Amino acid sequence: MSTTSLPLPDRSPRLREALLAAAFTADGLLDLLGAPAYAALARSETVPALRATRGDSPLDTLVRLFLLQHPVPYERARAALPLAECVEDGWVAHAAGEVRATVDVRPYGGPEGQDWYIVSDLGCAVGGAGGIGSREEGVVLGVGGASTTLAGITVRTPVASALDVGTGSGIQALHASQHATRVTATDLNPRALEFTRLTLALSGVAAADLRQGSLYEPVGTETYDLIVSNPPFVISPGARLTYRDGGMGGDDLCRTLVQQAGDRLNEGGYAHFLANWQHIEGEEWQTRLSSWVPHGCDAWIVQREVQDVTQYAELWLRDSGDHRTDPADYAARYDAWLDEFEARKTKGVGFGWITLRKSAAAAAGNPSVVIEEWPHAVEQPLGPAVQAHFVRQDYLREQDDAALLAGHFTLAAEVVQEQVGLPGAEDPEHVVLRQNRGMRRATKVDAVGAGFAGVCDGSLPAGRILDAIAQLMNEDPVLLRDRTPQAIRLLVEEGFLEPVLPTR
Repeated sequence: MSTTSLPLPDRSPRLREALLAAAFTADGLLDLLGAPAYAALARSETVPALRATRGDSPLDTLVRLFLLQHPVPYERARAALPLAECVEDGWVAHAAGEVRATVDVRPYGGPEGQDWYIVSDLGCAVGGAGGIGSREEGVVLGVGGASTTLAGITVRTPVASALDVGTGSGIQALHASQHATRVTATDLNPRALEFTRLTLALSGVAAADLRQGSLYEPVGTETYDLIVSNPPFVISPGARLTYRDGGMGGDDLCRTLVQQAGDRLNEGGYAHFLANWQHIEGEEWQTRLSSWVPHGCDAWIVQREVQDVTQYAELWLRDSGDHRTDPADYAARYDAWLDEFEARKTKGVGFGWITLRKSAAAAAGNPSVVIEEWPHAVEQPLGPAVQAHFVRQDYLREQDDAALLAGHFTLAAEVVQEQVGLPGAEDPEHVVLRQNRGMRRATKVDAVGAGFAGVCDGSLPAGRILDAIAQLMNEDPVLLRDRTPQAIRLLVEEGFLEPVLPTR
């Protein structure tokens, strides 16, 4: 584990003022670098940004120092920073007329335009085909695609308490600080807790309750309104790298994290996880995942991607830089991954999102568990769509067919209809309803379904609408009422139709 001492957060407000004064922010970076160079940074390509920061402004200096981690002349650093304090507190080091950063400081835009900063180990920005290239056990990563995905899918209603398990550099705790009265952040790696402290302090938000330990061990029997975790979910032979390898066999860490969440959630509380799971020979992955859902919780599990075992091994060998080592060592490590998968009869690895919600209906033995595969593009942030999903599940769970036909519905915002067929044909081969928001789903419907959705404005009950459609299409209204509720149920479940709920 790295033993490098970390900066002190006590005078971080002074440093924050200097960063803001120089426009060292997400917007400021985009203005300085331009879109191509800014996008290249997300791929860990720094040459375009180096070319764009050849000036001598404080912003040029700070980008080179903290973001690109290039030494800058002493006088330029002194013009951009409260340099004596930054040297004394350990944010930078000074030698031979040059100043070097000791940590990565990365501007990060909050959901409401906040200027935040993520502090992590040098050289550990996430992104790029080559991975972070570090094999140091205790390294702490900065912000990356996984962490922003988790932040985007999290339900952001005001809560009294939030728990970030495996906080890393503190990104999820930072988001939670905006809507939770009390934030607790845990990590097995004590260095990660110190980075979280720095991230929160430099971002100008309240400190979190930081606790060291594995999974839920640091919080005992305490319960929370929100739990989030981007855990070390990589399924690997051994646990070389704390930031990614769970140290349990197969996908046991993710399974344990999910299964034990039920006991730590308050009624109505949400838990959001990113996870990997094994696809085992002779076993349906959906069945495997359903066994993870704890008693008393509803669940929505979305598989975003599946890789075969060779793709998966190669991805994470590149992540740790093993592809740049001796070819014999690389081959031996590759073999070890495949041995592990073969022993566990693993044919592939899935990646996705797991959301739990504690509910009275689930506790009474009637949980809503939706497990699906959705590899297509979505619109982030998805938190509102996640919350709406569970509201719709509550509604559907309470409605039999008669109640459904008596209900009122509206067409969801930005749903469009597409007709598919041969040019010049009188009737389309089929009709597709497509969402332009949230999950961006598409579903085929028949003429009845298209007509029904098109007139749903909340004014008439579903049964009355079907009676009118039956008259127009010369169909038996009784038969139409009998066969249509299942189609309505599906349109509601997938978010094309929204029930008009009684005002409370």
